[in-house]
Amino acid sequence: MASVNDALIRPQLEARRLRLQAAVSLQPPPPEVARLLGEVDAALARLDGGSFGLCETCHDPIEPERLLADPLASFCLDHLDADEQRALERDLELARRVQRGLLPEPDQQLAGWQVHYRYEPAGLVSGDYCDIVRPVGRADSFVVLFGDVSGKGVAAAMLMSHLHAIFRSAAAAVEPVNLLVEHANRVFRESVLSPYYATLVCGRAHNDGRVELCNAGHCLPLIVGASGVSAVAPTGLPVGTFLSCCYTSSAVVLAPGDALVLYTDGLTEARDAHDEEYGVERLTEVLRGHRGASPAAFADACLHDLAAFAGSTRRSDDLTLMVLARSSS
Repeated sequence: MASVNDALIRPQLEARRLRLQAAVSLQPPPPEVARLLGEVDAALARLDGGSFGLCETCHDPIEPERLLADPLASFCLDHLDADEQRALERDLELARRVQRGLLPEPDQQLAGWQVHYRYEPAGLVSGDYCDIVRPVGRADSFVVLFGDVSGKGVAAAMLMSHLHAIFRSAAAAVEPVNLLVEHANRVFRESVLSPYYATLVCGRAHNDGRVELCNAGHCLPLIVGASGVSAVAPTGLPVGTFLSCCYTSSAVVLAPGDALVLYTDGLTEARDAHDEEYGVERLTEVLRGHRGASPAAFADACLHDLAAFAGSTRRSDDLTLMVLARSSS
């Protein structure tokens, strides 16, 4: 594990050590500096000795997202002391509240569309990404952003927040959705550690029923129309895969009563007690039977069917579902 994390962690630790050494030179030095300097030196020694990332109590690997958030961690979550447990619980609750504050209103009527979503983290925080951006001065269209950051837990939630900020800063200014995703890909790749990436769908919905879609490696969007349910093909690789990555977009036109359904793999890859996968085919059948329903009714039907399928099996992944329905009037 040490060799995997060395290139990611060592520069952080060495930079901290330099700052702490500068603080030690102050007279008198801040009281916590000597303790922190000792912890940094101990972490560097674990890197040199090949034991970095192993819990000092059970010697099992420490959770990767915990190490990335705190390179000084020397115990896994199961072996934190009481004070550390309480501090972690406070941090998680704060992270949950911050993340919830980033979500859009769950029910909206925009430019001739009704939009509804469900956001169901498997834990306190989620790596799923969901946003609606209404450009200032533009009542004829809006941007939908929907995706899933790799990883789980706090690290994924932090990256979700980062992705949210990237798109929010550019969505109003960059018109073509493929160029918006290209911009986000560059910023995300330059500012995030290489193992991480995000799959996402970026769409711009217009008041005439036209939707421009750029799908960066995410689950296939489904269109529910009079002729049945059809999928929209992907148009590029996940965001963060390569620094220079070109994206294209596709356009679909929805008639009044049609719907566009976006979902994360926490829905389609959910499993039952026999380890069978829920799957896109079953989701398609549910959608086909509810053509013309309201977005909230679509979501209710999908999640009710998933619950019936999974039974008492505990869900292990975040789940997000969004439905955009073209208004009939």
